[in-house]
Amino acid sequence: MAAFGLWAEKTKWGSRLSAVVIAILGTFILSNLWIIPTDAPVYNVVWTYMVPLAIPLLLFKANLARIIKEAGPTMIAFGFGAIGTVLGTLLAFYLIPLGEEGWKLAGIFCSTYIGGSMNYVAASEALQLKSGDLLAAGVAADNLVMTLYFLLLFALPSIGFLKKIFRSRHAEKAADSSEPSGQPLEKPEQLNLLNLAKALAIGTALCAIGYCLADLTGIKGTGILFITALVVILATAFPKQMGAISGADQIGTFLMQVFFATIGASANIFVVLKFGPVLFAFAGLILAVHLIFLLAAGKICRLDLAEIVIASNANMGGPTTAAAMAVARRWRALVIPAILCGTLGYAVATFIGVAVGYWLK
Repeated sequence: MAAFGLWAEKTKWGSRLSAVVIAILGTFILSNLWIIPTDAPVYNVVWTYMVPLAIPLLLFKANLARIIKEAGPTMIAFGFGAIGTVLGTLLAFYLIPLGEEGWKLAGIFCSTYIGGSMNYVAASEALQLKSGDLLAAGVAADNLVMTLYFLLLFALPSIGFLKKIFRSRHAEKAADSSEPSGQPLEKPEQLNLLNLAKALAIGTALCAIGYCLADLTGIKGTGILFITALVVILATAFPKQMGAISGADQIGTFLMQVFFATIGASANIFVVLKFGPVLFAFAGLILAVHLIFLLAAGKICRLDLAEIVIASNANMGGPTTAAAMAVARRWRALVIPAILCGTLGYAVATFIGVAVGYWLK
């Protein structure tokens, strides 16, 4: 089902849903029709091994030195967006009760709206939320809210009164350019056996060290945090060597895809229908506060509207969606900052979300 989701995303109908949603829906339908089980030992293998391994593989290029140096004003906007997400999470937590696991869900949503869906997975592991029902309801609410939010982000640069309030030099430059939109960012990386072996060897070694350190501290859920810190340190200290290992992020992406398929399989339709609307309102309130705060801070700091929009996209969707939006809008100067800010979100969002979750607890 994970593979089917990736294939279907390339089709016209599948591109409207995304590979993640297709994988979750597929296994969700199969399990609720009693074709596959809602609980099985193999699902624990995904949680125990695949999720931790995916995290370092997606962070091989998280060179903090380069991010701080090259991201510029977009990173400032990204920081404001992260603050807005935290404020939105706090407000939503106190206004919308989510039950005993509410503080965990708050931490997870805070994390995913600072760094993207990778952090949804990492934060759920770090906060020890293993309920497939709640996770599936959260993913369903998150994807619906995110779809609406991305549509809003694409529309923002075209809104008349915002164009009058904010600087729009990137939009003006794009309007003067004859370059077609949707131009590819770069050639896809060529995979080879040695690089795949390197990626898996380094990733598994970091997982082993991270969980050893977690055992030494005796604090549950810190394994993912140690793994994240270790891979970011490596990527910053040895950027050329780590960046040269092509294909690591593709392995990580597929492992994440398997995880989302597992969430769908372990979800009960009645629980999802019960919690989905509440989580939709919860996520919507977080994003509303995030955007309002980001626009206000961007105005005070005289940031370009395009930089604000790309930073918000990087907060919500990570480097891929942010860079794709920059290309689609012909904001070529913002493609690299979009990738860098999205990568920074991957690196720090889990720490922030987990901290917010435990504080709320």
